[in-house]
Amino acid sequence: MSDVMIKAVELSKYFGSLAAVQDVSFEIARGQVVAFLGPNAAGKSTTMRILTGFIAPTHGRAEIAGIDVATRRIEAVAKIGYLPENGPLYADMTPLALLKFFGSARGLDADVLQRRVREVIKLCALAGVVEKPISKLSKGYRQRVGMAQALLHEPEVLILDEPTAGLDPNQIHDVRGLIRELGKTNTIFLSTHILQEVEAVADRVIFIHEGRIVFDGPIDEFRKGSPTLDERFRQLTAA
Repeated sequence: MSDVMIKAVELSKYFGSLAAVQDVSFEIARGQVVAFLGPNAAGKSTTMRILTGFIAPTHGRAEIAGIDVATRRIEAVAKIGYLPENGPLYADMTPLALLKFFGSARGLDADVLQRRVREVIKLCALAGVVEKPISKLSKGYRQRVGMAQALLHEPEVLILDEPTAGLDPNQIHDVRGLIRELGKTNTIFLSTHILQEVEAVADRVIFIHEGRIVFDGPIDEFRKGSPTLDERFRQLTAA
């Protein structure tokens, strides 16, 4: 079995004349936690949507665990847990009802579903709110519910788009702790424009600017030669 869990090969996506991403290529190995860093509108979310099969690239190829996302989409996405930025949840459902609904939709056996619901509720610290309507939960708890549904089917790959956006410092601390714990057993591709996220959770940085990869390497190499991560960010996005 290949150790490459996420592979992008010369991905490009055009919306009319606008190039959202251009010739993006990288590989992420099993067990890595990789931060996908860049300014707003750099192409992070577009790249993630291509990897998860939500949109098709104009050119190029995406693979998950060696499976071509375009030609074998159902097989590929079965290996992915995806948490989009501000991911939609059914506000009138409770977390427990939502997890059971998503598990059934994914075709999980009843016994497996029952076990996995218990496990993700514990992992995401949802025990105190499982019977409350999602509409009544804080943004931090809603983010945990989104993470729980992404983990429900025991995916090998987690793709997380701005998982701490809009959270308060305590909520950010909790979500980062969860990501570090998940990184012990999962391959994680984490989109963010928050520099502190990089040092907190990542082994490696892929930096995208204006739709193109401008840096790909270990976190220590990313910091090298710059007094702060803010300064490094400015260096990589300078006109």
